[in-house]
Amino acid sequence: MPVLERIRDFADTMTAWRYDLHAHPELLYDVERTAGFVADRLRAFGCDAVETGIGRTGVVGVIRGNGRNSNRAIGLRADMDALPIQEVRDLPYRSTVPGKMHACGHDGHTTMLLGAAKYLAETRNFDGAAVLIFQPAEEGGGGGEAMVEDGLMERFGIESVYGMHNIPGMAVGTFAIRPGPIMASTDRFTLTIEGRGGHAALPQNAVDSVLVASHVIIALQSIVSRNLHPLESAVVSVCALDAGEAFNVLPQSVTMRGTMRTLSQGVRSQIKARIETLVTEIAGAFGAKGVVEFGSSYPVTENHPAETDFMAGVAEALVGAENVDRTVAPMMTAEDFSYMLGRRPGAYMFIGNGDSASLHHPHYDFNDAATPYGASLWARLIETALPLTA
Repeated sequence: MPVLERIRDFADTMTAWRYDLHAHPELLYDVERTAGFVADRLRAFGCDAVETGIGRTGVVGVIRGNGRNSNRAIGLRADMDALPIQEVRDLPYRSTVPGKMHACGHDGHTTMLLGAAKYLAETRNFDGAAVLIFQPAEEGGGGGEAMVEDGLMERFGIESVYGMHNIPGMAVGTFAIRPGPIMASTDRFTLTIEGRGGHAALPQNAVDSVLVASHVIIALQSIVSRNLHPLESAVVSVCALDAGEAFNVLPQSVTMRGTMRTLSQGVRSQIKARIETLVTEIAGAFGAKGVVEFGSSYPVTENHPAETDFMAGVAEALVGAENVDRTVAPMMTAEDFSYMLGRRPGAYMFIGNGDSASLHHPHYDFNDAATPYGASLWARLIETALPLTA
């Protein structure tokens, strides 16, 4: 059966949880209401331990199985934070907070893990501990790193850890995964060109920072096409440019901001070095000065082979091998679950969200039909990884 019958029984309850979370989105680490919502339900389910304030506002619930022979612990992670986007759909449960909405489905991720928690606390048909991780600040705040640095793995004895994210365009009831890199690293960059301002009618007396910036932007697009091996993957995008205010003044300086994405540390280092070289040398050739700053980076999300195979097998037992893609192409978006996979073996899987708007879009909404599949996968993963023994 693709969905556990007990989880199907309380599907409407899970939908109500999701609606509540969707209507009250919170950003980054400021997820006090959401964390309280999660902690209250974990306590009501009868979790053996519920701890708050991990990684600032993270919540962890622990459920121990009926077996008495194992001290093993498996971690399951969901993210809780929303995005600074204005919701445009007039849903009955639409966001009540102007300028904030759950546009990436973290309300659904939290609901799926809560559903698994309710089931596991009732049945306890496993030997060991299920560690339920509810993380803040995935959307650029590095909440995964904060929880890891707060001793998450050591405090709860976690031996392996698993995560899941919905994907629009994938059919509901399907899953996808791959060993190795599944999501990219991300680095922000700020590039500053310092020229010499002047009158637009007298360019010979100035160093035109806008012209220099234009050459830099074009040159940056040569990195992926001309410096990387053709079979490597990377993205370099300049997304914002600040320069001047008047139609007849050559500005003193130009600031550009953008992002780079890669699927390996080697390529990541190569691109950083190439950006620095192009900016400083092109600026210098025009008599200007170029400065490069990098910041706010997530590592590559890299699945461990054994755990990937295990998670795929659990999904296949649930929905059938025909509904599990074991070789999905990596995505160039980024995930701070990468920090957890850097500390413990584990895997990250995609779950189908059906025909919905894309992630981070103001029309997006998590598909509640996917919730029982995700909750069932989490439950079966624990029962399979930590089987009861005679």
